[in-house]
Amino acid sequence: MVPDAVFFSRAIPVPAGASRDEVVAQVGLALESLSPFPLTQLYFGYYWPAGADRALAYASYRRRFTAEQLAAWAGAERVMPAFAAVLGYPAKPATTVLLSSAEGLTAVHWDRGPVPAVVLHEALPPDGGEEARAAARSRLIRAAGEAVKVVDIPSPTSAVPGGSDRELLFEVGELRSALPADVAAALDIRDKADLAALAKARRRDMLLWRAATLAVVLCVLLTLGEVALFGAGLWQKTRIAKVAAQKPTVSHIMEEQDLAGRIDELSTKRLLPLEMISAASPEVAMPKNPPAIQFLRATTPAQNTIQIEAQTNNAGEIAGYKTALEKLPSVDRVEIRDQRARDNVVTFTLVITFKTGALQPAAS
Repeated sequence: MVPDAVFFSRAIPVPAGASRDEVVAQVGLALESLSPFPLTQLYFGYYWPAGADRALAYASYRRRFTAEQLAAWAGAERVMPAFAAVLGYPAKPATTVLLSSAEGLTAVHWDRGPVPAVVLHEALPPDGGEEARAAARSRLIRAAGEAVKVVDIPSPTSAVPGGSDRELLFEVGELRSALPADVAAALDIRDKADLAALAKARRRDMLLWRAATLAVVLCVLLTLGEVALFGAGLWQKTRIAKVAAQKPTVSHIMEEQDLAGRIDELSTKRLLPLEMISAASPEVAMPKNPPAIQFLRATTPAQNTIQIEAQTNNAGEIAGYKTALEKLPSVDRVEIRDQRARDNVVTFTLVITFKTGALQPAAS
């Protein structure tokens, strides 16, 4: 907050519908006409809420500031006159706000609208006392304009830290002033080229900060993922170990279940080995031209399956015999296994599975 004593200010009319770029150009022209110095030798800013019919412009000669002051500005978010803190105050018409400082008094007067009509400052001698301060206060109130309400701010104003970067807040006693971010940026008096470079650097820093934050979040997520995978691996190993430990028990139970099923099948269901042999005989399968195939031995490994060891002197008849068996309505499937030839005799194993219920017991 720069002391008010070093600034001069003017309210500049703004045509309806003007853009911010047009207001900036108009402020520059007005300051060049009011100041004996060119615009490049001034530190200046302006206050203009969008849609207002006037703007408050202010400026100061650059050489009035010391190198130490300029160095202190380098790390500041905003550099503005002290009276700029109350510009966002929602003042009613005919309101005057008096700012008190060690150097003197500043009067900010609103006659209408959000932009003050005038900003006046009167310096006070160091040894003036309360009488000099009271007299200066009366003069400023009369000079500022007719006031229905006068608000005294005895202490210096300061910004209130907030969680949002969309506005700048000031609070002194009951007075609360809120400046939108774009309006507060226009209040900054520093060199505009430096401000543009500073804004660019801040945007770059913000992008870098967000990228760094995103990288940290991704690292945390990857770490959590690794921990989850490690835990899942331990759980999987434990599960596999439990399954391996239970495998012998499960195998034993399955064997007992198969045995029980076989016993139940033998005890409750009647095997039909003779009927299956009869149905599979060459004379039944190929009645017109039965092949010279002889059955040697037969076993029944399942309820509807018969396994027959057979032989023949003509190996070419085996394929036709198999095809004929597959065409029988009672047969589900036929397999030929272990086909061997020795001394012009071919032996093979014939496995025939009949359809459930296709065979009926022979009449007694």
